[in-house]
Amino acid sequence: MNSQFHTIIIGSGAAGLNCAVELVKRNIPSDQILIITEKLGGGTSFEAGSDKQTYYKLSLGGEIRDSPSKMAQTLFDGGSMHGDIALIEATCSVQAFMNLVNLGVSFPHDQYGTYVGYKTDNDPLQRGTSAGPLTSQQMGKLLLNEVRRRNIQILDKSLVVEIIKDQKGKVCGLIYLNLNKIESCDDLSKDIVNKSLNIIQSDFIILATGGPSGMYKYSVYPHSQWGSTSLAISAGAKLQNLTESQFGLASLKFRWNVSGSYQQVIPRYFSIAAEDDILDPNTEQREFLQEYFPTTEKLINAIFLKGYQWPFNVERIADYGSSLIDMAIHVERIERNRKVYMNFMQNPSGFDWEKLSVEAKEYLENSGAIQTIPIDRLSNMNPEAINLYKNNGIDLYTEPLEIGVCAQHCNGGISGDIWWETSVPHLFAIGEVNGSHGVHRPGGSALNSGQVGGIRVAEKIAYGKWKEFLTAEEFSVHAINTKSHLLSLLIKLFQNDEQSPESNQIYLLDKIQSRMMKSGAYTRNLIEINNILKISRNDLNRFFSKIHVNSGRELLGALKTLDALICQITYLMSIQTYIMHEGGSRGSFLIINKGDDQNASIYHPKLKKYPIKPRNFNLDDKILEIFNSRNVYGELKLETQWVKCRPIPKVNVWFEKIWAQYQDRKIFNKKY
Repeated sequence: MNSQFHTIIIGSGAAGLNCAVELVKRNIPSDQILIITEKLGGGTSFEAGSDKQTYYKLSLGGEIRDSPSKMAQTLFDGGSMHGDIALIEATCSVQAFMNLVNLGVSFPHDQYGTYVGYKTDNDPLQRGTSAGPLTSQQMGKLLLNEVRRRNIQILDKSLVVEIIKDQKGKVCGLIYLNLNKIESCDDLSKDIVNKSLNIIQSDFIILATGGPSGMYKYSVYPHSQWGSTSLAISAGAKLQNLTESQFGLASLKFRWNVSGSYQQVIPRYFSIAAEDDILDPNTEQREFLQEYFPTTEKLINAIFLKGYQWPFNVERIADYGSSLIDMAIHVERIERNRKVYMNFMQNPSGFDWEKLSVEAKEYLENSGAIQTIPIDRLSNMNPEAINLYKNNGIDLYTEPLEIGVCAQHCNGGISGDIWWETSVPHLFAIGEVNGSHGVHRPGGSALNSGQVGGIRVAEKIAYGKWKEFLTAEEFSVHAINTKSHLLSLLIKLFQNDEQSPESNQIYLLDKIQSRMMKSGAYTRNLIEINNILKISRNDLNRFFSKIHVNSGRELLGALKTLDALICQITYLMSIQTYIMHEGGSRGSFLIINKGDDQNASIYHPKLKKYPIKPRNFNLDDKILEIFNSRNVYGELKLETQWVKCRPIPKVNVWFEKIWAQYQDRKIFNKKY
């Protein structure tokens, strides 16, 4: 394989694969493009979904009047999002969608060719569409076929460890770990590690590594998804909106969102003691949600609404809203140490069809889901949702589904300009690792964003004006120095004499993930965050002198643990800064205010431990950025800054003027 490429894409999900195809479309030779990935066919695109996985785009059918500016406004109104990025994601959504249609993704249309839509989370119009529970998997498989058809090279079983920069701070290559060599090694040596670390020169690098799922103990990300956000942090790239994520109800045995029709058929919720056996008929089951809702009517309608109000939303706790369910489950699992289940074989106690709201009743009737029990309603409305679990060893006809509130998506991430280029020259970020979204986003908009990002990056790389690149000799100097420093650190991990439980990277990872769920997920407490940051920074400072590994697999685990630790510190510092600047509860998190703040609210008598700090709307037109100014592998010196949200641009629609600007390529050199 070549040791020098024009463009390297790190990650093999739908965003990265699409970007590779778009580069070839714009005459970048396929043999000059490399996709490098830890596990081809793994990650969120290939192994995630929902009951009816949504793809969000401009509305294209019926009598609905839509436009790019209207869709941009919807995205922008989510709060803390740049207006120019919102406009681009709206405008380019049609191009990205039709690319997928032309590849063969089975988005439904009627006999007239109209691509019909439906309302999704935070969506005022019917912009959502779906190819079923496995929309992103269809996208990924068809894009992978196209990548192979175009003879684009893929380097599998390879973990990128560090990005190499030149003396001007521009990326020029990377170092990756050959997993085929290292994973089979049971006794590490300097020579083995040195030979497993490989260097590749590249003019451009595109990060498409997905979200940082490794930070969280309870996650709906597939096991194969980890993320590599620490690559960008270590390279000094700016990140933004790390306070903003999505959390929601998901099954634990098989990681999957229990959204949409799983809730709309109104299953029975109950809990059991942690030590009890769900299969034992004598196990006591408690319908704990009835303690939170004053009437069955309010309870069953909240469960129904949970279908398209799936993400936990602090604004939907009060007045018996749908997110009160999430908090009740949190209390039951985390405080009371009980296991929580959804039972599709039974209705909630006291269920009565006449107690449903007009909205719920009409929806179920129109869907033909008027059967007696939830599983029959689900079978009629969405049989694929049942088959999905059956194919993964869970029969919803015979067994309840254990669930919890889990990390699902990061709205924030690496900051990019209007071409998705980061603050580090020649380094781009697309997909979930790119932090284009703010507080709220419509369901399915992340899939659109990943596809649009690939188009934008390809255009910028192909048509932008670039200065000269490093020669192989110039690159070699930077590469050798970077690898030498990296190797010296990795050697310490298997030369350490420490053999205590604390020296085990698995032990440390469990601590990291538990800490993040406690204070960096959907409930946040400044005092706890301050304490955890001290502990986490200490863990990072001692990492290479404390952690001990013997085998290649343990070395790989240590590197992933280090990634999670670096991400945790960066994310928690963003959250800490946000709260210290009077940031309040918003989106998918609540801030617990245990001080004397008279504005703190108790949303329910059973949530007295959670006095909620109110939202500070003055921060909705601002974005919090964070970056590492140290630029040394494994070290952090984080700095933060607030920036104003850029407005939605007014588009010049005079054709001849835009035509001229397009032809002379000037538009491709504008950053904003």
